[in-house]
Amino acid sequence: MSSFWRVFLIVIGALVLLVIVGSFLVPVPDQQEFSSQEDLTDPDSQFVEIEGLGVHFKERGEGEPAIVLIHGFGASTFSWREVLKPLSSFGRVVAYDRPAFGLTSRPMPGEWKGESPYSFQAQISLLLSFLERVNISEVVLVGHSAGGAVALQLALLYPERVSALILVAPAVFQSGPPFPQWLLPLLRTPQMRHLGPLIVRYFSSKAEELLRSSWHDPSKITAEILEGYKKPMRIKNWDRALWEYILQTEPLDLSEHFQELKVPVLVLAGEDDRIVPTEQSVLLAQKLPQAKLVLIPECGHLPQEEKPQEFVEAVSSFLAGSGIW
Repeated sequence: MSSFWRVFLIVIGALVLLVIVGSFLVPVPDQQEFSSQEDLTDPDSQFVEIEGLGVHFKERGEGEPAIVLIHGFGASTFSWREVLKPLSSFGRVVAYDRPAFGLTSRPMPGEWKGESPYSFQAQISLLLSFLERVNISEVVLVGHSAGGAVALQLALLYPERVSALILVAPAVFQSGPPFPQWLLPLLRTPQMRHLGPLIVRYFSSKAEELLRSSWHDPSKITAEILEGYKKPMRIKNWDRALWEYILQTEPLDLSEHFQELKVPVLVLAGEDDRIVPTEQSVLLAQKLPQAKLVLIPECGHLPQEEKPQEFVEAVSSFLAGSGIW
């Protein structure tokens, strides 16, 4: 468990007493100076409505099989900025914002019917619908960190749609909640739903620290990169939506189905990944059939950002060797 999540547990534990004493007495004021979704879009931003959500995405190139990029926790389409255009030399490349992240809309409880859009299964359903709405029938899925679990699950459920799988520093073995299961009922109480946004705001104030631990060489992190990660925090309800996402996190045991995977797989990671330890990527490559492992030297948890050229070269070699392009 990383130091980030250890602190998370300490803060949660301290709040247990606060919940019992009277959490509703604690004010949770709205943050000031929200920006509209339109104010934060880029010239190449696009939106498509899926199941009541306005899903933000960007794309380059054309042709199939298309490459679809799935970001990890706390990230967005921004995390693919260095590789979106280079990868388009192979064909169409699409990156989208998952629910609770980026510029995709953030519905609040009571604004949706049925299953929460922040649940893992809802994310799979949304990805499948997204592929249909943007007219992608055959896809190479690239999932980073927590997005790796989404990519892997869709490949297991719909193998006929997936030509290949690229798992980047994948959080597959630790794809469940980063806290004990017994804590979930407490987190889902009305009291903790009230306090949740304050917890999210506190940890988001540490975003720069977490980002620096994600790079092998944090001195390369520029002010523009920090701003790119912080920009979605200017959208109203970003904190409440992220708390809803955390509440929907459930333990997954995808390892039971590893041998069912029928497509070529590239497991790509940095040799100095301190967020999802590199040895987990090595183990995953050993357990998945048809899997190739590439470790990038002097690289942390974000190879697509820290080592984009090496990232693209590894993807290119894998796709060519798999006969996909």
